[in-house]
Amino acid sequence: MKQPVTLALTAGEPAGIGPDLCLQLAVNERQPGIVVVACKHLLQARAQLLGLDVELQDWKPGCRPATAPGQLSVLHVDGLASTTAGRLDPANSAYVVETLRIAARGCLDGTFDGMVTAPVHKGVINNAGIAFSGHTEFLQELCGVERVVMMLATEELRVALVTTHLPLKDVSAAITAERLTQVTRILDTDLRRFFSIEHPRILVAGLNPHAGEGGHLGREEIDVIEPTLNTLRGEGLALTGPLPADTLFTPHWLDHADAVLAMYHDQGLPVLKFQGFGRAVNITLGLPIVRTSVDHGTALDLAGTGSADAGSLHTAIRVGEQMAQSAKKSE
Repeated sequence: MKQPVTLALTAGEPAGIGPDLCLQLAVNERQPGIVVVACKHLLQARAQLLGLDVELQDWKPGCRPATAPGQLSVLHVDGLASTTAGRLDPANSAYVVETLRIAARGCLDGTFDGMVTAPVHKGVINNAGIAFSGHTEFLQELCGVERVVMMLATEELRVALVTTHLPLKDVSAAITAERLTQVTRILDTDLRRFFSIEHPRILVAGLNPHAGEGGHLGREEIDVIEPTLNTLRGEGLALTGPLPADTLFTPHWLDHADAVLAMYHDQGLPVLKFQGFGRAVNITLGLPIVRTSVDHGTALDLAGTGSADAGSLHTAIRVGEQMAQSAKKSE
């Protein structure tokens, strides 16, 4: 029997498709309990614009969220300045950040079993004078952890990253033995904790073409990556690599692995997004809480049109529920 799970869902940028996606959830019955953390007036205005008949129910901790068609539980957050679809307003930025803070703190204190995030617009938040690098960094600071790991996943493939949003010229210097050790340990630990994989098998990509070609195309594999992986293997981690990235993403390797660890953003994610864009999920590992997100942006041009595809949100909720269930079992 599955234990009941309650997930907080932040609606993201008010001008984007986040509110649309949240409201679309009410069309059908839902299995996990979903509480939308957002301004109730925003959801009412967007439902009217979309022509959706949704009953928004005020939610209080301890209550089971609504799961019936046509109903949606909402934890109201004040501070919204405007509700216009497709039009960014910096005055909304403090409200957006507050929804994230409320959801994350609710996860930390046990009110929620995890959080799912709709997309935010980093540019408009920074334009409002609020330093904001993204969900991942915000949650890392709020939860007080030293290192987090970005992993994107579909039903068939999981790709974690050693480095994320760095210029390519800075990647090599960022791949240190310390960082690689921390990231690999987090990936192994959270595959066990959140995905119930008893002995994760991880494929590790090299940095250079052909994984350095024995040093002829770069020495990062010889000087950093290989020695670090050997040390981690001594701790019992099942690691294969470093492998050339141009052949790693083939059935010969992937059929016998639970996850791929790529050295940088555009090494691993183009393959995953080609394989499953629109049904992938962004997962933050290394946190004391469950956090998943959609794999797309705010799509301002689609907001309020009824054309937004909720496929990635459904995946994020399904994976968030799975992770929360696994975490409960491991406690």
